[in-house]
Amino acid sequence: MSDPKTASAPWTTGITRIEPNCVAVRGHDIAALMGNVSFGAAVYLLLRGELPDDKVGRLMDAILVSSIDHGATPPSALAARSAASTGASLGSCVAAGILMINDFHGGAIQKCAMQLGYIVKRCDEHGGDLTCVASAMLDEMKSSGQRMSGFGHRVHTSDPRTDRLFELAEEAGVAGAHVAASRAVEDVFKSAGKNLPINVDGAIGAILADLGFEPAVMNGLFMIARVPGLIAHATEERQRQRPMRRIDPVNHTYDGPGTGSSA
Repeated sequence: MSDPKTASAPWTTGITRIEPNCVAVRGHDIAALMGNVSFGAAVYLLLRGELPDDKVGRLMDAILVSSIDHGATPPSALAARSAASTGASLGSCVAAGILMINDFHGGAIQKCAMQLGYIVKRCDEHGGDLTCVASAMLDEMKSSGQRMSGFGHRVHTSDPRTDRLFELAEEAGVAGAHVAASRAVEDVFKSAGKNLPINVDGAIGAILADLGFEPAVMNGLFMIARVPGLIAHATEERQRQRPMRRIDPVNHTYDGPGTGSSA
């Protein structure tokens, strides 16, 4: 029997139910989730409609941690700091940073997942070796002026976050066709003498695709992950720098705790 309130409502939502003394996310009581599931698992629940098992929840946490910050030079951090230098509110600073996450900053996650998906689909439909299919697709992309997203990095020659994410994906038993396709693309580049290893965006795209996430939400996960970093940059800018300064995107140095410090 249908709920009369649902039948008469002008529109419906299947995300969160709010009633007096009750908050239920995707059918799960939020008080019961608190202290019992990780933030990554809760994000998975919101976006996928079900709770992950413990290993996938741990993987989701790792994905969010991997993208929590990447220094003061990315456009999102610079935008947040620039807004902070004008005296903008914290919300405005974070919003400015989030608005910088687009095709060329954070967007490689979705793009790479879709490109790897084309490789997987070709293999499924026509058969053949993943590496051969990847090589053919990369040749086609090159001839049409396109580039493969999620490979190579402006700073890292071997992204330290990538291997750890793939390791956790293997442990969770979810490293599937898209992760395999990413390795095939990496092999093609290596065979051509190009040092373009998969970076963290590509690894996240491959893993999220193997987890069954829709490409449309993948960049959103990067946004979720990056918000704490934007808050930190905006707050530090206010506390340590003068207002309305001209921010040099490169000429700065790190003076925080050393790697491995417990401080």
